[in-house]
Amino acid sequence: MKTINWYPPVILGLLALLVVTFGALVVSRSDQEQTVTELKGAALKNSGQQTFEWKLVTTWPKNFPGLGSAPERFARKVDAMSNGRLKIKVFGAGELVPAMGVFGAVSSGAAQVGHGAAYYWKGKVPAAQFFTAVPFGLNAQEMNGWLHYGGGLKLWEELYAPFDLLPMAGGSTGVQMAGWFNKEINTVDDLKGLKMRIPGLGGEVLNRAGGTAVTIPGGELYTALQTGVIDATEWVGPYNDLAFGFHQIAKYYYYPGWHEPGSILEIIVNKTAFEKLPADLQAIVRTAARDANQDMLDEYTARNNRALKELVEEHGVELRKLPDDVIAHLKKINTQIMQQTAARDPQFNRIYRAFQEFESQVIPYHRISEEAYYKTRELGDR
Repeated sequence: MKTINWYPPVILGLLALLVVTFGALVVSRSDQEQTVTELKGAALKNSGQQTFEWKLVTTWPKNFPGLGSAPERFARKVDAMSNGRLKIKVFGAGELVPAMGVFGAVSSGAAQVGHGAAYYWKGKVPAAQFFTAVPFGLNAQEMNGWLHYGGGLKLWEELYAPFDLLPMAGGSTGVQMAGWFNKEINTVDDLKGLKMRIPGLGGEVLNRAGGTAVTIPGGELYTALQTGVIDATEWVGPYNDLAFGFHQIAKYYYYPGWHEPGSILEIIVNKTAFEKLPADLQAIVRTAARDANQDMLDEYTARNNRALKELVEEHGVELRKLPDDVIAHLKKINTQIMQQTAARDPQFNRIYRAFQEFESQVIPYHRISEEAYYKTRELGDR
């Protein structure tokens, strides 16, 4: 009698049953998730709570590390905290408006939110530069203190009010690098004729030192430096600079970032749109901005270290410190520019005096706290 082997058909049958059952579970779970989403939407609609959809435009490439991730985080936080009542769609530079069109777009109401840097708008509002970075001025920790507890944010809000804008701190890079150069900087004479991408007050200092400052969006910097349109560029620091690949086209990487000691990024909100939000959503927007502001500084503090190590050890980048006499020369020029601009611009002067007052208090304290502590860490290392 021939023995029939039942095992293969049984096994195949069981496998088929498992596949069908698993498929049914997946479909069921998908249907359940869709049903939950629909129920949430229906519940929100039936609750009578109004929902809002905003556009956010940035000066950065979409999802660019650090700078570009901050507006994305802000939008996600607002969505989560509002339970979907306020949804914000993020557009990178050039997707909806040009990189340098953010201020105008949010001011006009074409977009409700923008993310960028205040010094980009110095042509419209010269005093806006205080709210990104002042050469040789406050670092990131000090800037946050001035804005949130030293009266700086109120001054910023007054400055932007005529443009129907409400500004908020939206990130900080910490102390930046002086930049990438294809020319050595050994003396102040080496600054003469230097064509460099450097915005804000730092650019004015370079101009007066004999160089030529230009403002170019981040997405165009690599080509401009590679083709010789510019001789040098500052961007941010190792984390972003590595991502942009500047080490492939520039010879020298200089520090410290005298021009941007604690750069603050901004979230600007169309004030009319903001005032249409109920109080709880307004609070959520402000809270999400504070979260994005601190998170960016935390990220740069963690990422710059590893990126610098890679640039130097794996890519052979030549890291150099700007000579002290060059820095001293730039600082002298900066003081002259600040005083002269304040003398002819009452708005600039008012903010400059407030900035100086806070600076006069925080620097002496940090001299015996932060600065003194840094020195204690070096004791015994020599």
